[in-house]
Amino acid sequence: MFRHRFVIPTNENVGASRVKGEDPCTYLCGNSLGLLPQPVQALVQQELRVWGSRAVQGHHDHPHGREWTNITDHVRAKPEVACMGTLTANLHLMMNTFYKPTPERYKLLCESMAFPSDQYAFASQVKLHGFNPKDAIIEMFPREGEFCLREEDILEVIERQGSSIALVIFSGVQYYTGQWFPMQSITKAAKAQGCICGWDLAHAIGNVPLSLHDWDVDWAVWCSYKYLNSGPGGIAGLYVHEKWDQDMPRYAGWWGHDPSTRFLMPPEFSPIRGAQGLQLSNPSVLGVASLLGSLQVFREAGMMRRLRVRSIELTAHLERLLVRSAYFVPPREAVERVPLYASPTDHAQRCHPAFTIITPPDANSRGSQLSLMFFSSDTGLMHKVHEGLISYGVIGDERHPNVIRVAPTALYNTEQDCENVAKYLEEVLGALDI
Repeated sequence: MFRHRFVIPTNENVGASRVKGEDPCTYLCGNSLGLLPQPVQALVQQELRVWGSRAVQGHHDHPHGREWTNITDHVRAKPEVACMGTLTANLHLMMNTFYKPTPERYKLLCESMAFPSDQYAFASQVKLHGFNPKDAIIEMFPREGEFCLREEDILEVIERQGSSIALVIFSGVQYYTGQWFPMQSITKAAKAQGCICGWDLAHAIGNVPLSLHDWDVDWAVWCSYKYLNSGPGGIAGLYVHEKWDQDMPRYAGWWGHDPSTRFLMPPEFSPIRGAQGLQLSNPSVLGVASLLGSLQVFREAGMMRRLRVRSIELTAHLERLLVRSAYFVPPREAVERVPLYASPTDHAQRCHPAFTIITPPDANSRGSQLSLMFFSSDTGLMHKVHEGLISYGVIGDERHPNVIRVAPTALYNTEQDCENVAKYLEEVLGALDI
């Protein structure tokens, strides 16, 4: 759709050796790092020139009307949203604010395959409050023989243990399997049991439509360098429902103070209303400019729901191509060979390379990502496939022990990209099938 608005590396640049070096690579890794939007280059260069020509005066006197004191106003749409910090720092800030365990209600409910940084944060927060993570953290595993969590199982745990759960926190889209959790129903069930409900939207923001306010989500955090294309380590964001504005205990910092008196340096903190009042320090201007450049492309594209239609079409197209492969195995057969939490294993009746798709087939239960799980008698198969795909200019990413993730991103990927993935995957597996 807006492919012309992005800088796409060439095959030569990514180290491909089996295709024309001057052609653009087949980049399906927007779930890990989005491509560079063309407007970003101009905006970042503008801010560098303002820094060089105005120096400190750029905070209040900016030739492009983006005074650094209020630059985040250009990238946020609602008072419930703040552009600030980094993902895990924001996660800790939200948990410090909302995880208030008592002897009766102290548990935390999450998915067992939460991103490691989240798992570290959960465990450390529980420990800091004097609880044992083995007791306080409820991790949900898929049913035996399945790769993803079922909605009814999550809701059943919330109903059964809700009185002891202080915080329900899941990923919007699960980083490993690509499952889009039923956010609205989980939030509703959690709130009905008196639990606080938060979400890590790292793989959901810019990927799937979100209605956090209408769903009554208490809080959420995200990074912006995946589907939001803000660049490596780009500035992050958080959301806090407006109902918490008056009663929310908050950690105070200078940048969360009322802008009208911020530079008068008053001794008492007067917070900005909404999520902006949670800001601690002034944001990276270059980081905000980079995010702004990407959001300009999103605005050109129109409604997120329009992008979602395109995402569904592309992901379904890629899936149709992959399941036709001679090396594809349906998930039910695959799970007998390689459990989700185990290393790849051999199979008595079939030893040649094979793969399955562990992402849900239902479009309503996934975003733009398909997670391909590989297995054979060769425990290094996944890495060999990943390297083989790179040689053809196909860029996905590997997740140990045996998954390669590919994400046909609505803004810049094409049907031809999907066809390249399927074609070259077949060739790579064929070369390894000995």
